Amino acid sequence: MTGAARTVASARSSTSSRSAPTRRRLDAVTSTGGRIPYPEAARPLLHDTIVTAVDDLVRSRGWSATTMSDVAAAAGVSRQTVYNEFGSRRTLVEAYVLREIEALIAGVEEAVRASHDDARGAMHAAFGLFLKLASDEPLVQVIVADAEGGELTRLLTGLGRQVASERIGRLIVEVWPQVSVADAGLVAESMARLAISHALLPTSDPEDTAAAVTRLVGPFIDEILAT
Repeated sequence: MTGAARTVASARSSTSSRSAPTRRRLDAVTSTGGRIPYPEAARPLLHDTIVTAVDDLVRSRGWSATTMSDVAAAAGVSRQTVYNEFGSRRTLVEAYVLREIEALIAGVEEAVRASHDDARGAMHAAFGLFLKLASDEPLVQVIVADAEGGELTRLLTGLGRQVASERIGRLIVEVWPQVSVADAGLVAESMARLAISHALLPTSDPEDTAAAVTRLVGPFIDEILAT
């Protein structure tokens, strides 16, 4: 289980956030009706098993020292099976980063929805939770410890930031429909950049950082909610 998913799971009795992509793929398959061929039904589990192996290896040795053969051995499948599922090492690590960021954002979404009647409070809670979850996230820990080269950093600050920004933007419009898509996108992009920056280069306690960011961005939040 990822660091983020472990922390989320400790606060909830439901299945961990990391398994959500697998559940969605399985739901999509079963919703078509009829008998599902075994290879098709098993593929989401295979996908998740391989990405979980990446998570375990990142914890123990970092990504730069991990080969596709290492991933295959850790997942209990052949090297060719890993290539058949992901195509390349780059695609595999992208899948890993996406799963980790989705686990982090799942916690943020819950925090925002729980405080939807207080936008500043929701921002404070969500930002602080993201930083707390990130501090327990192996992907972030490896980068912060400077034990990894630039590939994971580029993926987290590029692909990870993009996914986080899109998810947060949609969430803002969902929770506060009076906010325009453009304003929601501006807030989401700013928050995603700030969150990832503070996660990778922490300078203070998550709560203190969340309070400072809320003071900075809060006036604009008040403005767009009042329109």
